[in-house]
Parts: sequence; structure tokens; C-alpha cells
Amino acid sequence: MRVLLELIRVIFIFAIVGAMLGYFLKEMYIGIGTYTEKYNWLGSLAILILIFVLYRNKLQFSGWYKGKGKEKLPKKASRILIFSSMSLLLLPPVLSFLLN
Repeated sequence: MRVLLELIRVIFIFAIVGAMLGYFLKEMYIGIGTYTEKYNWLGSLAILILIFVLYRNKLQFSGWYKGKGKEKLPKKASRILIFSSMSLLLLPPVLSFLLN
């Protein structure tokens, strides 16, 4: 039962928080005056990577599941993923500016 509850929690985190952050990101892109419709998937991928790092380093230790194998991501891997995510967040406006 705990595994099922944790799975529902993970789906909720990725779906709800991801959708809210995606909406905020889209509004931010519109606010700075760039049309990024073709490149929005890059921002969505960046958000998923950030949520994944947050879950693996913090949220997995506060859930219902108490099984073995729960480890934080290595610091180097976390830094690489966060840097990649930030780069992906900045890429849609840059691509929109360069290619239009």
C-alpha cells in the first residue's frame, strides 16, 4: 500500500507542480516578448529535470515509502542536471530570437 501511495504522490508532484511551473514559464516567455511556441518543449524538459533532482535529493525522504535503495543523487550529477536544466530554460527565447 505504501508503494502505491508513493507512486500517486510522485505522479501528483510531476503532474501538478510541473503543470503550474510550465504555465508560469510560458507566461514569463510571453512577458519578455518572445514567441516560443515551437520550443516550449525545451522548457518543459527543463522543469521535469528540476523536479526530478528535487525529488531524488529531498522529497523521496519525506514520503510514505520506507524501502531500501533511497539515495541522493551524487553532487556532481545534481550540478550537471541543474546546469543543463537552466540552459534549457534559457534556450527557447534565444532560439526564437536567432531563428525568427
